[in-house]
Amino acid sequence: MQFTQLGRTGLKVSRLCLGTMNFGPQTPEPDAHRIMDSAHDNEINFFDTANGYGGPDHRGRTEEIIGRWFATGGGRRERTVLATKVYGDMGPWPNEGKLSALNIRRALDASLKRLQTDYVDLYQFHHIDRNTPWEEIWQAVEVAVQQGKLLYSGSSNFAGWHITQAQEAANRRGYLGLVSEQSLYNLVQRSIELEVIPAAQHYGIGIIPWSPLHGGLLGGVIKKVNEGVRRLEGRAAQAVEEHREQLTAYEDLAAQLGHEPGDLALAWLLHQPAVTAPIIGPRIQEQFDGALRAVEITLDQATLDRLDEIFPGHKTAPEDYAW
Repeated sequence: MQFTQLGRTGLKVSRLCLGTMNFGPQTPEPDAHRIMDSAHDNEINFFDTANGYGGPDHRGRTEEIIGRWFATGGGRRERTVLATKVYGDMGPWPNEGKLSALNIRRALDASLKRLQTDYVDLYQFHHIDRNTPWEEIWQAVEVAVQQGKLLYSGSSNFAGWHITQAQEAANRRGYLGLVSEQSLYNLVQRSIELEVIPAAQHYGIGIIPWSPLHGGLLGGVIKKVNEGVRRLEGRAAQAVEEHREQLTAYEDLAAQLGHEPGDLALAWLLHQPAVTAPIIGPRIQEQFDGALRAVEITLDQATLDRLDEIFPGHKTAPEDYAW
């Protein structure tokens, strides 16, 4: 496994991040534990979760599954760079969600209890909270850092100007601020190239792409449909029809290169500026095993140019749409 710094920090993380959103709702706990063990066996030390993961009727279940895995010992917690998130409502009462100082305090303590650990390495704001000032957010985070309950802060689903707001508020306090941004980013959806990636590069923030295969669209869906392995309905079928020409060209390119389409999509992300580690979210062991190949793939400039032709990206704003 290759390792890199998380943004501008001294923290080293694997170039692939294990996403755990499926643990509980789709992946039974014993299988989830095996996948996490396999991650460590393959030197993946970066795990991502959220306090709300586990399904609508059991929010927090995913953290509980991870916590029971940590509790089995063997250095599992010590070898893991643990990232979780706060924002979503965890109950029906006021102040059980968002980024108020009260919720940050309560939500972090609840996550620590479920995770059976006394600190979180990376605490991420799952969404922008437009009703809470950054002075309040950073004060709450600083208190948690002083208490030893968290080490670093990150964002998720932020616009470029939200990152700027957060960092400038942190700078006024003499605080480190954000070190990562978790965004939707893949060959099909490249909107963050307009402003989020430039902002991240300016402030030394690492990009952690989620949905690197765009919901399976970049995982060889045309071939699977043609071979009868996968059936498409509703929005999935509509998405394939919308991008059929691109996907066909993409899968043909992957075949020419001798790579699986999903591996090529992950490898492309690993070649993009500011990207720290794409999140792989396996439901089963075989999906995890397949994702490992991407780290070993080196793409030459001709291949990168061809992928840009198939899936055009964006220049930095405003050059993308103005002179």
